[in-house]
Amino acid sequence: MKRVLKKVAVIGSGIMGSGIACHFANIGLEVLLLDIIPNALTETEEKKGLTLESKAVRNRLVNDHLANALKSNPSPIYSKKFANRITTGNTTDDMTKIVNYDWIIEVVVERLDIKKLVFEQIDKYRKPGTLVTSNTSGIPIHFMSEGRSEDFQQHFCGTHFFNPARYLKLFEIIPGPKTSQEVLDFLFDYGSKFLGKTSVIAKDTPAFIGNRIGIFGIQSLFHLVKEMDLTVEEVDKLTGPVIGRPKSATFRTVDVVGLDTLVHVANGIYDNCLNDEAHELFKLPDFINKMMENKWLGSKTGQGFYKKVGKEILTLDLNTLEYRANKRASFATLELTKTIDKPIDRFKVLVKGKDKAGKFYRKNFTAMFAYVSNRVPEITDDFYKIDDAMKAGFGWENGPFEIWDAIGVQKGIELMDAEGLKPAAWIGDMIASGNTSFYTVKEGNTYFYSIATKTQVKVPGQDSFIILNNIRESQKVWSNSGVVIEHLGNGILNLEFQSKMNTIGGDVLAGINKAIDLAEKEYNGLVIGNQAANFSVGANIGMIFMMAVEQEYDELNMAIKMFQDTMMRVRYSSIPVVVAPHGMTLGGGCEMTLHADKVVAAAESYIGLVEFGVGVIPGGGGSKEMTLRASDLFRKNDVELNVLQEYFLTVAMAKVSTSAYEAFDLGILQKGKDIVVVNKDRQIAEAKKHALLMAEAGYTQPIRRTDVKVLGKQALGMFLVGTDQMEAGKYISEHDKKIANKLAYVMAGGDLSEPTLVSEQYLLDLEREAFLSLCTERKTLERIQFMLTKGKPLRN
Repeated sequence: MKRVLKKVAVIGSGIMGSGIACHFANIGLEVLLLDIIPNALTETEEKKGLTLESKAVRNRLVNDHLANALKSNPSPIYSKKFANRITTGNTTDDMTKIVNYDWIIEVVVERLDIKKLVFEQIDKYRKPGTLVTSNTSGIPIHFMSEGRSEDFQQHFCGTHFFNPARYLKLFEIIPGPKTSQEVLDFLFDYGSKFLGKTSVIAKDTPAFIGNRIGIFGIQSLFHLVKEMDLTVEEVDKLTGPVIGRPKSATFRTVDVVGLDTLVHVANGIYDNCLNDEAHELFKLPDFINKMMENKWLGSKTGQGFYKKVGKEILTLDLNTLEYRANKRASFATLELTKTIDKPIDRFKVLVKGKDKAGKFYRKNFTAMFAYVSNRVPEITDDFYKIDDAMKAGFGWENGPFEIWDAIGVQKGIELMDAEGLKPAAWIGDMIASGNTSFYTVKEGNTYFYSIATKTQVKVPGQDSFIILNNIRESQKVWSNSGVVIEHLGNGILNLEFQSKMNTIGGDVLAGINKAIDLAEKEYNGLVIGNQAANFSVGANIGMIFMMAVEQEYDELNMAIKMFQDTMMRVRYSSIPVVVAPHGMTLGGGCEMTLHADKVVAAAESYIGLVEFGVGVIPGGGGSKEMTLRASDLFRKNDVELNVLQEYFLTVAMAKVSTSAYEAFDLGILQKGKDIVVVNKDRQIAEAKKHALLMAEAGYTQPIRRTDVKVLGKQALGMFLVGTDQMEAGKYISEHDKKIANKLAYVMAGGDLSEPTLVSEQYLLDLEREAFLSLCTERKTLERIQFMLTKGKPLRN
């Protein structure tokens, strides 16, 4: 049976319920969001003469919750206009409406008695075959479906989203005793393909997979902190980006999530996992109990492990439980990893450390290795699901078994032995059967050790993905220090940046030209895409700074021209070029996106021309392209200045989209040409499909444009008056005005006496001249230097 979802109902509109509702709206579904009715009027409602029967009162809770969610930062919704896809109501008046909905998700308070009442209502009004799921984070699924109809039980299971639902990729699916296989298969595929999630089928055990392992990791650290006398700063230094974890590391993450949330899950595991060999570890240490008593829960109460006082951030001393000034943490072992780019390659070095850090890693990793090995088959039959859950739910770059592989399985066992720990019996069986690693890669696919067959088995669901890590060596066509060019198959090449933060310098530009040369001679098309955290943070401003300081203006002019020519080559070559942006796609990365034949953007793409922040205008074709796009929108009898002004402000205000959908509103992506993929893991495969489709449809090299309408003095005068007023009102500095006026000159096409049709090259020359002149300004150099040293823009 083919199941198509058009409408989803979400019962419960708290932080999680509203977040889930927003994410379904993100992907284009109609959403009904319901919550309970209030039992008393507010002062404002009384003044307005409203009663408890007034619709505005009855829907107050749901409307307030949704409004708060939409105002939150980061936003749960891809574009504010998508909120129109959500209808609100209450569970008293509107529960009957669920008969028209295809999937009903319960997200009410974590109390079994209340959940059972909700399910009784849902069972009464749903039509047979409708999916019903619970977003519980820990209540056993089998308790919730007791007493419900047979059809309800067959279509019921747990679907655990992680908060925030838009951003965290883990989607745990937990079958009930009677859940049909068809329902599980459907939800698994839907989670991956439509919701953009990493779907993981978990067993109905306390805290499922993600929280069981994640909370163990944090609880283990809480105890290790006391044992090794570590400070909050030391732990956050050791458990952050250096090992491929989020910047917020451990204690800052707990502050953001809320200590009470963590304690609730830890207590649930302690109470319900009596046979867990690490049972006592889930008992809360004294300092955590004291923090709970004091209501030091983190961001929500203004203080936790960290506390902001004015502009200063204080840290909690875990021995005295008093706040003190921040102490910088440093370790010799971490210094040894500074030249190692990828976290996965650092683990071997970290566990050999002779200092406190080395000891910490040996204790921390071995405790995790022992714990995860013992959770198979209790929480899952296949260990790779634990890795998937930790990467998707907790933002780890590598899961525990991947880390163990990186250290070496045998080496991991030796380290465990030294700490008095033992792995589960199946690890010994694995080694005895001749398997020396948990994972292997064959022909571009990842295989894992199957406990059942004692052989390496292909990880399911990879057919819709292309994993660049798996093909980088075997399918490499060409490389230099900045890029790798791989053959994706079917005559489509992929160009992958390898520079720091994927910045675009001379080696990357040479690589792009080489990729286009190769594709034009021997292949069908080119994808420019990578699977790093960000697509590209832009041009290598360090190189620009050095040339400008040394006053090597001829070399700088050549470098800018090479950037422009390369972007134009992306647009004007004899093969289709598809660009696949994701994450931060700024400055030069955005300019590359603007020049693609087609863009296949990940939904989580933050795209913008941010050059104003470093005191210049977009100089790689970005200013030209925004002028061209405005010109293409001019319509007879329209006020053309207004259209141009919108594009001018996008650049001058350094606007960055908060999603790929918002990039359409900014004119960076184009409707009817560019597309959005919700699951980033599918992006390269999708981009390859589109490149192949364009090639097979008969791709013809476009002809360079000579018909760009510029407005000359008419536009320039308006822009200059505007920047004068902005400076007079102290909204912008004198240097901001200078940069804006340079951009105005380019986008107006110079001070032409009347509207004129010009070529792209004409605009590129103006753009390059403006960029160069700004590089001679002291205040621009100050801005570039500040960005290079501090990582944030300077307003001067």
